[in-house]
Amino acid sequence: MALIIPVRGFTPEIGEGTFLAENATIVGDVVIGKDCSVWFNTVLRGDVNWIKIGDRVNIQDGSVLHTLYQKSTIEIGNDVSIGHNVTLHGCKIHDYALIGMGAVVMDDAVVGEGAMVAAGAVVLSKTKIGPHELWGGTPAKFIKMVEPEKAKEMNVKIAKNYLMYSRWYTNPDEPCEP
Repeated sequence: MALIIPVRGFTPEIGEGTFLAENATIVGDVVIGKDCSVWFNTVLRGDVNWIKIGDRVNIQDGSVLHTLYQKSTIEIGNDVSIGHNVTLHGCKIHDYALIGMGAVVMDDAVVGEGAMVAAGAVVLSKTKIGPHELWGGTPAKFIKMVEPEKAKEMNVKIAKNYLMYSRWYTNPDEPCEP
């Protein structure tokens, strides 16, 4: 069972149908929406400020979400995919966005609806990534526009796949295909 720790009077709130891997750690002022998945060795540390996560968000293995005391928070929209070993620190991620494996998104950065951050990118503090933009590199820079419908379709598919994967752990008798 995941480690869920109340801190400073805040107890994490976990939405219906959400899967928490047995070694995920959820601390303090964290609200997770419905049908999300928080995977192995992931830490959501809402001890110094709040973290709010929408519906159908997958936060993949080894990711760390944290904030700055009295300065930054994390807000993640719906149908967002956070890749393996991502660090999110005090940022806002809009609906249908994708954060690639190993990326870092720093305080007060904003990732727009349907935007994509490439694997390994470092999005510096206060960077504003517009809707449907692809950014990559260190520090991250604009690469190109992403076709809105294709981005949404891809991110909804990833979100549905991760929901299906999570059901393999919670409902092992269910069929493996969507």
